Amino acid sequence: MSELSERLAALAARLDEFTRLVDVPGKQAEIIRIEALMGSPGFWDDQELARTTIDTLKGLKAIIEPHGRMSADLAGVRDLLVMAEAERDEASIADLAAEADRIRQGLDQLELNLAMSGPYDRCNVYLSVTPGAGGTDACDWAEMLVRMYTAYCNKAGYQVDMVAALPAPEAGIKFATLHIRGHMVYGHLKSKMGTHRLVRISPFNSAGTRETSFAAVEITPELDDVPVIQQEDLDPKEFRIDTYRSGGAGGQYVNKTDSAVRITHIPSGIATSCQTERSQGQNRNQAWKMMVAKLRQLQEAERLQELKDLSGERGTVGWGHQIRSYVLQPSQLVTDLRTRLKISDAQGVLDGGIQPLIDAYLRWRLKGEFAAAS
Repeated sequence: MSELSERLAALAARLDEFTRLVDVPGKQAEIIRIEALMGSPGFWDDQELARTTIDTLKGLKAIIEPHGRMSADLAGVRDLLVMAEAERDEASIADLAAEADRIRQGLDQLELNLAMSGPYDRCNVYLSVTPGAGGTDACDWAEMLVRMYTAYCNKAGYQVDMVAALPAPEAGIKFATLHIRGHMVYGHLKSKMGTHRLVRISPFNSAGTRETSFAAVEITPELDDVPVIQQEDLDPKEFRIDTYRSGGAGGQYVNKTDSAVRITHIPSGIATSCQTERSQGQNRNQAWKMMVAKLRQLQEAERLQELKDLSGERGTVGWGHQIRSYVLQPSQLVTDLRTRLKISDAQGVLDGGIQPLIDAYLRWRLKGEFAAAS
């Protein structure tokens, strides 16, 4: 068997596995059922139900139609390869190899799309960064992460606004929250939730020793629908509301009035902040909106474990809880501890080159969901 034949056989096996795990026949039957329903009298009488049904149909077709095209294309390539190899037609074999690469890339993208089909993946997000163990180095590391995510979002075409930030006394930040808007933002950034570890020669240590510092990243989807928890349903005794004015170094983070608002849910330790609106009332409303979204996450079983994994015990951001390690000295290496992906260009990652880490996480997570379903 030629090398190309082996590649095509492996690709066919991947498609067969995808067909089985995704239950392509079941989804095809569901498409037929929905299309028949759409042709029935009275389908549009309930506009909201009709729109939901159409969205479901679109989601099914987004998987089934490209899968069908790839299956047909792959079968055609395998048939043509038999003839091309029999005739020793090297030009045709090269063209078929290029077509095989195109099919593989299409399957890669289909798997990524499937990994971003969760209930929140289309949502905009609030991305919060908080320093953990490491003192001033950790505060500086938190600010480096804010710059990294801002750079990535600018490259990806997302809109980024600083909702709240408080500078640390010496360097870096005590916390920061970004509001990020764009296509499938939560789907791409959900992999970033967790504790991030930095190892480098500390610029704040005159001895020039290598230091380790930590920062926690939390990703909260911006909910467009009416939340299960309403602000008026919350017990005021469970919350502490603080107003503050940013001070010290920080440049763009400095707020000139006491209009900034920070809300803390005392039982869980969850906190939200906003300082970018014109008035304290507007900042309070925005902070409540984020708080409601975070508490809704706590309500849902599928999100509960992820929130626990964010920092182990709530408030612990240090050894034993990191999801990713960034080493800048003596060598440069970024390692995702879940997917085991390693990238030697640490500076490129810090400059916003995090897409390979995102894609690897999505495939790792999808593989885990497939394994659980099989």
